[in-house]
Amino acid sequence: MNMRISDLVGEAASALLVNKARSALTVLGIVIGIGSVIGLVAMGQGAQGAITSNIQALGSNLLMVSPGFQRGPGAQVSQGRGSAQSLTLADAEALAQGTSAKAVAPEASGRYQVTAKGTNTNTQAVGVTANYTDVRNIGMADGTFVTDQNVQDGSKVAVLGPTTRDDLFGTDASAVGQTIRIKKIEFKVIGVTASKGGTGFGNQDDRIFVPITAAQRYLTGNDRVNTINVQAPDENSMADLQQQITDLLLQRHRISDPTLADFNVMNQADIVSSMSTITNTLTMLLAAIAAISLLVGGIGIMNMMLTSVTERTREIGLRRAIGARSGEISSQFLLESVMITFAGGVLGIGLGWLLSWLATTLVGIAASLSFQAVGLAFGVSALIGIVFGFYPARRAAGLNPIEALRYE
Repeated sequence: MNMRISDLVGEAASALLVNKARSALTVLGIVIGIGSVIGLVAMGQGAQGAITSNIQALGSNLLMVSPGFQRGPGAQVSQGRGSAQSLTLADAEALAQGTSAKAVAPEASGRYQVTAKGTNTNTQAVGVTANYTDVRNIGMADGTFVTDQNVQDGSKVAVLGPTTRDDLFGTDASAVGQTIRIKKIEFKVIGVTASKGGTGFGNQDDRIFVPITAAQRYLTGNDRVNTINVQAPDENSMADLQQQITDLLLQRHRISDPTLADFNVMNQADIVSSMSTITNTLTMLLAAIAAISLLVGGIGIMNMMLTSVTERTREIGLRRAIGARSGEISSQFLLESVMITFAGGVLGIGLGWLLSWLATTLVGIAASLSFQAVGLAFGVSALIGIVFGFYPARRAAGLNPIEALRYE
């Protein structure tokens, strides 16, 4: 039996090598299909991991309260913003005292032109409190962060993100003690944050942090806040804390109908789940589109095998005449088809890895090549070989030996 299998493999390999160019082009179709599927799935999984990591880097067990669309009669909608400026510093203080929150960190932000020593940049200035570093997982690379005393005094001090520091003072320059101007108002740099990188919510390194009282007094010109970051004691208490926040703010804003709320409460866990669902859907969509090339490659295999059956009709007739069974004829052609797709699958995995590496190196997407994707590639290769090789194999096995010997 082992000899029979080895004979079949040898004959199938010899038959494929007779026309190397045709076999290579057929394999190429499978290589492109398998490689595209693996590469796109790897990039999709990498993007999902990066998005999840970046959202979690915003803070742990985080709830974000932001102004919402103010609805109903008498609604005051802020001009040019499309949403009500409905949150205040007093709301943040009430949440800190009236809920089970571990920490509360409001922020008042806006984009401004910032200058320093003949250089300038346009970036986001964020008014914060001292506990902002704990709530949003921000570390310091140099100097100190905004303190409670800075907030109490409304001090004109600033903490730069590393990207903003590089833009204003040069790469890795010493910025502590330097002076910058935001809206032509001087702020003294007291620190530089550690690098966190960009996220879908903006580049965390391209920011300037100032005391929230100074931001409201000198930059925004009002007592409103853009976001109130609320940290839950643990992951299990997030849903309960979200309800506490909603109830308290509805009461403070004198709103009886929750559907008319002038604020939104976003749960970090819900954001991660939603983004994961979206990236999974997009990954599957891209993989499905790439899989079309596999279908085309399979059709190419069938076309090649049918051509091979026609060209080898006399050979098939001769083999049948000397005693070869139809099952052996069928097995050989089916084996040829599987060998083509197997070779395409192996080379396709290499192409998929190359695409993943290029995406990581050139595009910056940390593509993740999984063993599941590799296993799927081998499975799909074998399936394509069997499915698209079955009809040509059956056709070869069904040839009448006498008519096949007469074929010219």
